[in-house]
Amino acid sequence: MNHRHPEIDPQFLSETDEQRQLRAILRGFYAETSEPEDVRRHLATPRGHDEALWARLAGEIGVHGLAIPEEYGGAGFGFAELAVALEESGRALYCAPLLPTVVLAAHALLYSGDRDACERYLPRIADGTLTATVAGFDADAPVVEAERDGSGWTLRGRADFVLDGAGADLILVRSRTPDGLRIFACEPASDTCRRTPRRVLDETRRQALVEFRGAPATAVGAEDHAEETVTATLDVGRAALAAEQIGGSGHALDATVEFVAQRHQFGRPVGSFQAIKHRMADWLVAMEAARSASAYATACVAVASPQLPAAASAAAVVCSETFRRAAAEYVQLHGGIGFTWEHPAHLYVRRARSGEVLFGTEDQNRARLAELVGLAPQPTACGTASEVTSI
Repeated sequence: MNHRHPEIDPQFLSETDEQRQLRAILRGFYAETSEPEDVRRHLATPRGHDEALWARLAGEIGVHGLAIPEEYGGAGFGFAELAVALEESGRALYCAPLLPTVVLAAHALLYSGDRDACERYLPRIADGTLTATVAGFDADAPVVEAERDGSGWTLRGRADFVLDGAGADLILVRSRTPDGLRIFACEPASDTCRRTPRRVLDETRRQALVEFRGAPATAVGAEDHAEETVTATLDVGRAALAAEQIGGSGHALDATVEFVAQRHQFGRPVGSFQAIKHRMADWLVAMEAARSASAYATACVAVASPQLPAAASAAAVVCSETFRRAAAEYVQLHGGIGFTWEHPAHLYVRRARSGEVLFGTEDQNRARLAELVGLAPQPTACGTASEVTSI
């Protein structure tokens, strides 16, 4: 089977001057506004993030509109610029709904091809006045039912562990109609939509149980395009999460290098010990591999490459593994202080562990990748290859 596709131009894998400038601006912005003590303070607010900071990020820097076309109120750049912003937000552990709003919901609207829905919602996403999320996009999730109500639609059912589900102003819901699956836009009201925050490992990324009880909704996009929109949106989510994980891993590495250079034992910096040098070198090699996987997935999104599904699943596996390892080394190589609640390392551990299952587990993404490249287990006379192996 021939799996060859047009190659990604190498220029899309390198950072431009504009992207470097954006990174520098965001690095300085987060250094001033999102230190670990700020993260804890933001978590205590009703919506789990600083709304003034959210408005500044959208207005002063224009992060929310980076990947939104100008015709819908955005800056008209692309996903490569948004990936830079996501990497820096992951580095700072920024606890606001960038991923559900600016990545998932915004791209679901764009992929739907519904111009009316895009005109209604995307300008408000771009200017920071609307937060949004998606629900029921996971293939294993119970499907919400959509029913005709006069000239409109209402939703009934539940979606669990919805990102920013308790605070989002707009929820795009994958629902079942009598004619098949479709995406609906719901602006939740308390009398028809019950939202219960879930207690999760990573409090910087809030999730909720959303129960639709006859909630009014508007169909988005064509009915026969819904599953394609969901799949594409999830792949963009994987690429975005990979960029975040690169940022988190980068912070852990930089902070640990600084620490082992300053901490002394036996009259020498800990970082001069050969065992520590080897661990740090291995860590850096893993980081560079993950950065390459993330950059390739980002480029595939940016140019709408048919290689995106494979690139996104590969990035999900590699970057999740790398971030998990980085967070563990962050704790261990900081010694006793790394195990305390006062140190921010545990916040990165929580983010790393929760991200591992956000868009499918590593095993699920590996299995999907194997299928995409034609390496899926083949049936045998005694059953599937996996069944034979398990006997």
